[in-house]
Amino acid sequence: MFGDYREFDDPVPFDKAASIGISEHIGNASLPFFFQKMHSCLRPGGVYLHHCITLRPNTPYPRWTPFARKYVFPNGELQTILRVLKCATAAGFEVRDVESLREHYVLTLENWVRRLEANRDRAWSLVGDVTYRIYRIYMSGATMGFRRGVYNLNQTLVAKPYPDGRSDLPLTRADWYE
Repeated sequence: MFGDYREFDDPVPFDKAASIGISEHIGNASLPFFFQKMHSCLRPGGVYLHHCITLRPNTPYPRWTPFARKYVFPNGELQTILRVLKCATAAGFEVRDVESLREHYVLTLENWVRRLEANRDRAWSLVGDVTYRIYRIYMSGATMGFRRGVYNLNQTLVAKPYPDGRSDLPLTRADWYE
């Protein structure tokens, strides 16, 4: 499905939903409404997986943030995991699991940089020198930020409880994967 989440309206609620990398583009001000919208789209007992890059709590934005906002993610804004959890619970969700994939994302970024460099000529022919260099710089800086713990990549699983409070979720992560 493709569309603006703010305009989404389906009379049939979903059992499950997921988003990857949307909250970085939604920003702090709109995050409460986003979680309210997700909550309204799920049936009781439904689950939602929120996958996002977060900023370490009590950390100012790094000095390279203006570069990233200007050239890579216009209007991008990171939240802390604490803000994500607060907005999710305020919307009525129950937090069931939070997983950090920070070290995994360092490996992903390092692989992207290696592949970009290995295909430099092809990339240059597609986007030119300036764009190639912008993304090369951005991914290198992002790698450093994740390695140092300034950024994190979190997956948060939340559930919309039934009116009586139950969720009917499996008892363990291992049970979820069966």
